[in-house]
Amino acid sequence: MATRSAVKTLVFIITYAIRYLAMARNDKDSAPGTHLIAQNRRARHDYEILDTYEAGLALLGTEVKSLRLGKANLTDGHARIERGEAFLHGVRIEPYTGGNRFNHDPERSRKMLLSRMEIRRIVGDTAEKGLTLIPLRLYFKGGKAKVEIAVVRGKRDYDRRNEIAKRDADRAIDRALASRD
Repeated sequence: MATRSAVKTLVFIITYAIRYLAMARNDKDSAPGTHLIAQNRRARHDYEILDTYEAGLALLGTEVKSLRLGKANLTDGHARIERGEAFLHGVRIEPYTGGNRFNHDPERSRKMLLSRMEIRRIVGDTAEKGLTLIPLRLYFKGGKAKVEIAVVRGKRDYDRRNEIAKRDADRAIDRALASRD
């Protein structure tokens, strides 16, 4: 018969293993010491990425807890510079299930923490017609929530078709070279 302390120890070990496996799901392209929360995969397909920036986020406590559970969606997100400050709009962070009536609004605008020089550079970059600012990834780095934003230009249909054709040709070449060996 197992004692109460042995059961508690077993539960602790299982919980720790589950957390460790969840952290191990990081993408190959993310830097060591980061924990990926959400990624905007459509962005690389729909936009030509010109420049990227890393920004911190000013969040509420329930938002951080929800992010630790991986409950975020970047697909409709975009960023804007308003009155000399950067804000993230359209990013959905689900309400924390353990929260109370003071839980956060899932669609609220969130302030991004950037230096003045980075904000000026972004304003200069996005001043050109057709350029916009979108989030690419949301992740934890050193225990702090970060967002990777990019200055992008929308791709035309023929750009997408050319990219797909090039990717298919590269795969065919790789297959031919592999079958030769």
